[in-house]
Amino acid sequence: MIKNELSRRKFIGKAAAGMAGAAVTIKTAHSAVSYNRIIGANDRVNIGFLGCGARSSGHRRMVKMSEKDKNLGVVAVCDIWKNNREKATANCKKLFGNDVKQFKYSEELLRMPELDAVMIATGDFQHAKLLAEVVKAGKDCYCEKPLATDVADAKLAREAVLSSRQVAQMGSQWLSDPMQIKVRDIIRSGKLGQVTKIEQVWNDNNHRWHDPDDPDVKAIREEDTDWERWLLGKPYEPCDPWKYVEFRIFREYSGGITSQWMSHASGLVHFYMDTAIPDTMVANGGIFGWPDIRQNPDTFQALATYNDKKILHSYASSYANKFGDYTCIRGKEGTLFAHGGEGSARWFFIREDQDLPGGFDFYAGLNEAVKSGKAEIVTTEEYNMKLGPVSLSDDSKYHLDNWIDCIRSRNLSPNGNIHTGYWNAIASVMATNAYRQGKKLYWDNTREEIVDHPVIR
Repeated sequence: MIKNELSRRKFIGKAAAGMAGAAVTIKTAHSAVSYNRIIGANDRVNIGFLGCGARSSGHRRMVKMSEKDKNLGVVAVCDIWKNNREKATANCKKLFGNDVKQFKYSEELLRMPELDAVMIATGDFQHAKLLAEVVKAGKDCYCEKPLATDVADAKLAREAVLSSRQVAQMGSQWLSDPMQIKVRDIIRSGKLGQVTKIEQVWNDNNHRWHDPDDPDVKAIREEDTDWERWLLGKPYEPCDPWKYVEFRIFREYSGGITSQWMSHASGLVHFYMDTAIPDTMVANGGIFGWPDIRQNPDTFQALATYNDKKILHSYASSYANKFGDYTCIRGKEGTLFAHGGEGSARWFFIREDQDLPGGFDFYAGLNEAVKSGKAEIVTTEEYNMKLGPVSLSDDSKYHLDNWIDCIRSRNLSPNGNIHTGYWNAIASVMATNAYRQGKKLYWDNTREEIVDHPVIR
């Protein structure tokens, strides 16, 4: 069992004693249970999409991959921006061959009796409150990460899910990926010995999440949406198309790298090591490569400690240089190394007593080491003969299939359950706050608060 946390292997939720006062700032006029349809083993699972921007298109592709073998139907799209609704409707017609209903507001969507499940792909700061609304309406939910951008919202969503009987899957898709499961199994086998450090580096070289000529920014008109509704409880400010469309680069609405990329990385650390929330976090970075309208950093590094497992987790991203993405898991008896950063599918194992040819050459050295027997490819045959990094698409079907299987069996603990979502969110918020406050931060697990002083246990 994880210290002071619920085990990943059990989904016995904390009692939601405080839920009565945790009001969601969304208009709701329905009771939860009244709209819950009992799904038989052979019944079609009807899905609606809440938030129809860029990430929602990935959700639709995932459903298309699983449509036939999982008996899925697509029945509705919901977005407060007319343009997104119309684009998503046309895309559903193209992919699935049927017309879907359009809704502007979430409460309208959730009143559909035939709707079984909802996939959320809205702004980062909106996820938690919308997830809470969906499960309270008696619908199962697939919610994009991060769960939340602050601790209060993360708690609200967790308690809403645990007080329901709904299947909530967080969109940390690598938690269902066969390659990452194999890595976890190798670690648990003891082959690496004691793991003390996990390093993850994921880079790019472009003005990530900002397009100076963004066509959506040019297209949006306040009268075609609902700006106050979009704010969802955030302090009011005049409508800003840039913030509406490119929310990831603005401090109030996202952590940027921490919310989008590091949340995946932290999730894998939790997954590999069966641990939960970091005990400490430090971070640094800045806007070094792309001094445009962004408020969140384009260059970032964080260090987290997990005292229960005695490991250090380092995470780094740059948007000004794309060389050398990798994940490195260091144990006292061996190393697991992957090209391509988090989610990579090509992993090597190197015993600690082996000196690799070519030094730390990302490709030639490791491939030569494999030929000489000094390194071992540990992934499947599909990837064994490929040189260099191999990655799986964000839109792979494994995670969605796991969610659908849990919906049918009423297994309330899918691979990306609410506890993993909560842990990942807290790690991301700690990294965001450590960077913004310029100080080392600590997690007080008893009070469930981020604090700026060591916690006495």
